[in-house]
Amino acid sequence: MALADPSEEGYSAVFLMDGIEVSRQMRATEFDAFLDGYVGLSDLADTDVQAVFVQIGADLLVRGLVFFRIYFDEEGRADSHWNIPVEALARKGSAGPDMGAGPIRLVCRSLCPEKRFKSDLWDPDMTPGSNHFQTIRKAVKANHLKYKRKAPSDDGQIPVLRTALGKPDAEIAAQEAAAQRNRLAHMIREQRLRIKTLQGAHKDSLAAMQREQRIEHRAWQEETSELERKLERTRLDARKIKKRLERRDLQVSELRQQLEETRTALAEPPEDLEEAPLGLEEAAQAEVVLLREQLERKQRELDNLGEITRELEQALSEARNQAPDEDSLIRQLQDQKVFLVGYHSGVGHLTLPYNDLRRYFENPTGYAAEKCGLSEPDYRRWLDHYENPICRAPGKKSGQTCGQPVMRVSQPGEFEPGVHDRCDQHQASS
Repeated sequence: MALADPSEEGYSAVFLMDGIEVSRQMRATEFDAFLDGYVGLSDLADTDVQAVFVQIGADLLVRGLVFFRIYFDEEGRADSHWNIPVEALARKGSAGPDMGAGPIRLVCRSLCPEKRFKSDLWDPDMTPGSNHFQTIRKAVKANHLKYKRKAPSDDGQIPVLRTALGKPDAEIAAQEAAAQRNRLAHMIREQRLRIKTLQGAHKDSLAAMQREQRIEHRAWQEETSELERKLERTRLDARKIKKRLERRDLQVSELRQQLEETRTALAEPPEDLEEAPLGLEEAAQAEVVLLREQLERKQRELDNLGEITRELEQALSEARNQAPDEDSLIRQLQDQKVFLVGYHSGVGHLTLPYNDLRRYFENPTGYAAEKCGLSEPDYRRWLDHYENPICRAPGKKSGQTCGQPVMRVSQPGEFEPGVHDRCDQHQASS
């Protein structure tokens, strides 16, 4: 970067910020050593630091500020790819606040002379009473870097005084008026800068909230989908077990019938058979006992699966209706009574209360159709007509429509399919 530390024109320094406080000060030459990788800062390891390049005059008053970011790696060394020409940017800076020596040259994200460096800059806090400019001014005034203050020459003041004494009242009044205009212009520039920084901070905050909301919504959808998949698998397993039990019941019935037939045959033995086989009935009874045990075991499994199914259904219902965590963005939006707004043709802007968010995100078009008092297919037919008002009567060729422009019906409730989406020729023929 080749930062200079001139002795005649002034001084250059780099301040590392922690919030609005200056956490570390170094001369430009010291910062050069960090950029060259000779030394590192262990306390800043793996940190994206907000820093300020400060141009200081010989009178130890701030002349220019460049608010930039720099990353320190895991070893506390400055990013070797960092190449922001802060000195060159400071020379191109816009007029900023008066920090004791007139308006400074200011470069930040909202006032960047070269757009390619905008993402590497940041906006200072301009809150009245406590902001970055006041903190930097105090740090420069404290002069912990031990810069030598150069006394201003008195020779240049005498001609000014002598000249002022000889000026007429009209010229003095004109100068005072010009000075007043300059002060007003400076105040306007400061207010515009503050508005830009506030707008940038608002956009960043809004983007962060939207990103967090999307992450939470995605996680909620994934959790709900997982519970639904578990429930569906459980229901499928329950149906399979039920079919198996039905087959077992049929087998048991057949075995019982065979047993009855065997008992009947044993009760009426053939004439040529002196005695019935002794082990046949015992074997049949043992088979029945075994089948009963299997039936009871499967019944218990079915009962357990039924209990699991009920628990999963309850968990799914609780997951759908559970209140968000206290520290979540959704809970904050609910507590602060913040509503989301969506826009749909035919309905306009819809205010989405918290209880309707899940239903809206599952089917936005169906939600809009409900607000119009229409079914979803009717609303979609009107929407197709509204976006492309043409005759949709079948054309001469297969798969084609007439395509003649028709009058657009702006209200969904007034649209009649087959009437308003037909040209005069096809209305007459229908």
